[in-house]
Amino acid sequence: MQDFVFNGQPSRVVFGVGSLKHLEREIEAMGAKRALVLSTPEQSSQARHIADLLGSRAAGIFSKAVMHVPIETAREAREVAAKLGADCAVAVGGGSTTGLGKAIALESGLPILAIPTTYAGSEMTPIYGITEAGLKKTGRDPRVLPRTVIYDPLLSLSLPVGLSVTSAINAIAHAAEGLYAQDRNPITDLMAQEGIAALARAIPGICKQPGDVDARSDALYGAWLCGSVLGNVGMALHHKLCHTLGGSFNLPHAEVHTVVLPHAMAFNAEAAPLAMQKIAAALNRPDAAAGLFDLAADNGAPTALRDIGMRQEDLDKAADIAVSNPYWNPRPFGKEQRNLIRELLQRAFEGSRPN
Repeated sequence: MQDFVFNGQPSRVVFGVGSLKHLEREIEAMGAKRALVLSTPEQSSQARHIADLLGSRAAGIFSKAVMHVPIETAREAREVAAKLGADCAVAVGGGSTTGLGKAIALESGLPILAIPTTYAGSEMTPIYGITEAGLKKTGRDPRVLPRTVIYDPLLSLSLPVGLSVTSAINAIAHAAEGLYAQDRNPITDLMAQEGIAALARAIPGICKQPGDVDARSDALYGAWLCGSVLGNVGMALHHKLCHTLGGSFNLPHAEVHTVVLPHAMAFNAEAAPLAMQKIAAALNRPDAAAGLFDLAADNGAPTALRDIGMRQEDLDKAADIAVSNPYWNPRPFGKEQRNLIRELLQRAFEGSRPN
C-alpha cells in the first residue's frame, strides 16, 4: 500500500430525484437568511424559480454569469451582493455560475449553495478561476468550496443533448487527470474510476433518450465523483491547455475539454501506463486516448478545435502561453517541449484520432 494523504472536503451533498424540495431547509441549515441567486442570462428563468422557492429568503437575482469568470463580472456581482445585504449565494447552473459564486466568496467569504444543472463538477472543488486581461488565473482556497450541493437529476433534463455530452466529458477529464496526479491516492483512484464509468454509461443513454432520469442520475453521480477527485488532487497538462485555450481565446469550456482530452491522454500515455489502463477499463474500451475520442465522436460531440472557434494562426501563441508556466505533469511540457505541445495542438485543431 502506498503512503498517501487524503483531505475530505467539508461539503454537504443532497442527492436524489426531486431533492430541490429541500432547498429552504438547506439554506436554514447554513444559518443564512438572505440569498443572492446566481445564474447565466440563459438560465434566468431557473433563477427566478429558485428565488420563488426561497420566498422572503431571496435577496435578489444576478443573472450575468459567463464563461471563464471575467474579473469585471465578478466585481459587479460582489457589489450587488453587498448592496442587497446577501449572506449567502445560491448558484444554479453549470461551471460558469458556480465559478461566479466562488469569485464572490473569494473576497467576501459568502457561503455558497450550489445547484448543478450540468456535469461540470466545479461545485465539489475549492478551485477558482478568474480571467483578467485575457489570461485565466486559477487557484485553490477553502473559502470558495460550496458548503452544500443539491443534485436533482430533474433539473438536468432540459440540458441539450450536445451540451450534456461535452459537459460529461469535461467531468471525465477531472478524473482522468486525477489518476496520474502527483498527489493521487487510493481513495481518489476509486472515485475516479467509478465516476468515469458512470459518465461513460450515461452519455449514450442521454443521447438515445434525453429524458431518461436514470441516465441523468448516472451523469450527475459521475460528475460528483469526478469533481471530488479534482478537489483533492492537482491538475496537469490537460487542464493547463484548456485554461489557456478558454481564458486567452474564449473557447467554450466544455467543448474545449472534450476536444483536448484525448490528445492530452495520448501525450501522457507512455509516462502513465497504469492510469491509462484504469481509464480504458472504466470506459470499457481497449485504449484510453482513442476511447475518449470515440466516445465524443460516436455521440455527436466536437472533436476539432477549428470547429469550436479556434484559429490556426493562434496555435503558436497558445503553445507559448501553455509552456510558459506549466503545471506538474507525468511527462514534462515546459519550454523545452514547446514544439511537442504545438504538435499536440495541431492534432487537436484538425481533430485527428489519437493512434
